[in-house]
Amino acid sequence: MPSSLRRSIRFSLLLAGATAALGLSGCAATSVALQHRNLDVQTRMSNTIFLPPVSPREQTVFVQFKNTSDKSLGVSSLEQEIDANLVAQGYRVVPYAQAHYLLQINVLSVGKMAPAAAQSALGGGFGGALIGGASGAMIGNSMVGAGAGALIGGAIGLVADSLVKNTTYAMITDVQVGVRSRHAVAQQTAVNLQQGTSTTTTQTTTKTGHWIDYRTRIVSTANQVNLNFAKAVPALQGQLVHSLSGIL
Repeated sequence: MPSSLRRSIRFSLLLAGATAALGLSGCAATSVALQHRNLDVQTRMSNTIFLPPVSPREQTVFVQFKNTSDKSLGVSSLEQEIDANLVAQGYRVVPYAQAHYLLQINVLSVGKMAPAAAQSALGGGFGGALIGGASGAMIGNSMVGAGAGALIGGAIGLVADSLVKNTTYAMITDVQVGVRSRHAVAQQTAVNLQQGTSTTTTQTTTKTGHWIDYRTRIVSTANQVNLNFAKAVPALQGQLVHSLSGIL
């Protein structure tokens, strides 16, 4: 076989491999873009809180909202939204000393997070440890041909995949609801303190108060192709306010 013919065949195979890789990568990116083109926001609670019913006279609540995440949130406006929703349900927002219910909220984390990490945070419940918020592997696997065609196709696939990313943001919030009791409530707290590598010290405290506490964790997620923080946060905040307003 003449060398010119062999070169022509090799070039044809190279071109075919690159074209196939480009088509497959483009199909994968298009599939992801279509599947996740709409904003999908979901909220879940780690535990359901059942509160005993009270008379309208006792439907009073004190709300305390904190943000200890590394992102800035409109805490004042969020607290106002929660207050307005509670008032619409027949509750009165009052000072601490007058409240029958105490609603304490702390946003722990807001940012990109793999869905598996968000699910793990939910499973950990109130006070559970948080896994790093890595957004996970890039969506879209490039399928390429062999040899030099694979290298060219891989480069093309990498560019296509970099333009289409299935992104998830999560907001993780711990919530404590206190119900004022007419009777004294005894509470015992045990803390284990690590001393060096082989010693643990346990501290136990006992106190008496008038609050019965219920705890849960709320995890809200927002998912969309190429979703950015500015668009995700309002949706996450809206879901959080909705969930918090339904606890009482």
